[in-house]
Order: sequence, then C-alpha cells, then structure tokens
Amino acid sequence: MISVDDRLKEIGEFIPQPDDDMLVCRCEEVSKGEIRKAVHAGMFTIEEIRRFLRCGMGLCQGQTCSRLVKSIVARELKVFPAELEPAVSRAPMRPMEMEVLGRDGGDR
Repeated sequence: MISVDDRLKEIGEFIPQPDDDMLVCRCEEVSKGEIRKAVHAGMFTIEEIRRFLRCGMGLCQGQTCSRLVKSIVARELKVFPAELEPAVSRAPMRPMEMEVLGRDGGDR
C-alpha cells in the first residue's frame, strides 16, 4: 500500500488555478479550490473530503455536486473517477421533538 507521503509526492504540490473560486457545492458553499487543497493536504477519498468540507451533506445530499466533486478529486489524484470509492450514503435525519415520540406508543 502506498503511503500518504509517497502519494503526495506523486501528485505534486498544489498550484492555484484561475477557476478555483468556482462554487461546486452550493448547499455548503464549497469551492473547487477548497476541494483541490484538501486533496493536496492528504485527503484522498470522497468520504474524507465530505467529512472535512461537508460537500454533499447539505440540503440536496450531494445530488447536485457529487459527480463534480468526484471528478475534481480524481483529476487531482491522476486516476479515473471509477477508481474512487463512493461516499457512504445515509438517510437524511431530522430533529424530532420528544412530544412526537411520546405520542407514538401512548395509545396501546
């Protein structure tokens, strides 16, 4: 298995691009440059990027940005997007009031 240091040497240093300020994840306001910087900081999986930057965790749950994030990460790592493991999908959760939970089993 390749070490993080070896992988970082392989992809090279972060070089800013003119479109780094382009918004990729509108829900969490994550730019292309932030994603690229995260990869060059040693985050090589979609799950790591998602947890660090929160892209794909907003209102749309990654429906808008996930493919673009994956392609940016793949390009930086110099691999095909299919080689990247997808982020773990979870059902959206919402806070629930205790009163609602209390009503659920009270009529038995």
